[in-house]
Amino acid sequence: MAGKSTSGNKDTRTRNWNIVVYPDSAPSGWQDMLDEKHIEWVCSPLHDKDINGDGSPKKPHWHVLLLFGGVKTYEQVCEFIQFLNCPIPQRAHNAKASVRYMAHLDNPSKAQYNVSDITAHGGVDLAEMLRPSSSERYTLIRDMLEYVKENKITEFQDLMDYASVEHFDDWFPLLCDNSAYVVGNYIKSQRHRLQPSVDPNTGELIENNSPKPKKTAKPTSTEDMLDDLAGSARGGWSEI
Repeated sequence: MAGKSTSGNKDTRTRNWNIVVYPDSAPSGWQDMLDEKHIEWVCSPLHDKDINGDGSPKKPHWHVLLLFGGVKTYEQVCEFIQFLNCPIPQRAHNAKASVRYMAHLDNPSKAQYNVSDITAHGGVDLAEMLRPSSSERYTLIRDMLEYVKENKITEFQDLMDYASVEHFDDWFPLLCDNSAYVVGNYIKSQRHRLQPSVDPNTGELIENNSPKPKKTAKPTSTEDMLDDLAGSARGGWSEI
């Protein structure tokens, strides 16, 4: 189905290409056939919930990112994917963005798909391609700290156990790689705050030994100050 390009422009040469594969036109066992080509490639979950602009459902399809070992022309890629009976290939300007699109991670208005259903082939480091940006990482850390606080987590193991089951794709990698120190210290601090202490005078348990924040005095306006001074002056004159 992929057509030939009439341009021999060297600008069409690149290593990474995007294609769309349809279940009703791809041969049976197409993924195994692609594996036999011995290249790196990534496949999305089956997109079966996408909607067209007019509200009609799109045909179910897979997004596939082909990662060649060297640059390929449009014509070479068309020949390579001919057995898939898919539309024309498109240059992948950013491989990481292409993989993130497979789950619509940056498109909240589109149907969302599970990151865990993205499959990597030929040795692709999928975790690296899905690594969150700095701003995303800080947001995820904040979410973890809120969970720790709301659920009164006092042991790091409890959070790790929860993350490994419920947030394996986002929290768990961060805790394993570079966020365990700050989150662990937050848990330790919360454990100290929640630990009951004993009043040395009465021997009674104190539920929370954290000092309560001091109330800040309400700022006094200039008008209030003048009224106070006037009142003091009137009081002083009455005593004379």
